[in-house]
Amino acid sequence: MSNPPPETDWADEAEQRLLEAALPRVADLGFTPALLRAAGEAVDLSEGDVGLLLPNGPADLAALLSRRHDRVAMESLAGVDASALKIRERIAQGVRARLEAAARDLDASRRAAGFFALPLNLPLASRLTWESADLIWRWAGDTATDENHYSKRAILSGILAPALTLRLFDGPEAAEAFVAARIENVMAFEKWKAGHDLNAPFKAAAEMLAGLRYGRG
Repeated sequence: MSNPPPETDWADEAEQRLLEAALPRVADLGFTPALLRAAGEAVDLSEGDVGLLLPNGPADLAALLSRRHDRVAMESLAGVDASALKIRERIAQGVRARLEAAARDLDASRRAAGFFALPLNLPLASRLTWESADLIWRWAGDTATDENHYSKRAILSGILAPALTLRLFDGPEAAEAFVAARIENVMAFEKWKAGHDLNAPFKAAAEMLAGLRYGRG
């Protein structure tokens, strides 16, 4: 007698069915409770099941969409040899893949952009953008574990969010131009940073405090 599949498998599969059912309806209904009800009915899930799968309601559905686009982007990059590209080319390629993944579900992505722009949803939007930036940097070969790990993702998040808006509402050319200009700025900053010890003031302060504590100086 075989064991039943893990419940998480059912949950993952049901979430994706819900998302599939929601996509053609989101243009009219937006990310709302009405969308969840309609999608649930379309895949024969009760309101209780939908609530169990998506306890945060439309926010969980919007997050599912963002993470699907992350996955699609990474799948499209799987055949690209990142090591053969310069770092700026890797980041540009990664960002482009993420933008085009979102553009595949254009109406839903536009609705999601509006949903994430609401003040209540900004923390979720920031977290999801950080996740996207982290995936791109990891694909690009970044292994930093110091403060650069966070600064790189913060900078890329600041590029991704407006670039996605441009791609969804103004088209690929506007997004490409924006990304190219911002990556040039990032590379210029990285080059400047390489010639400066940004931790020097903190090291000097620590040495001074040590000297005071132990009677030196």
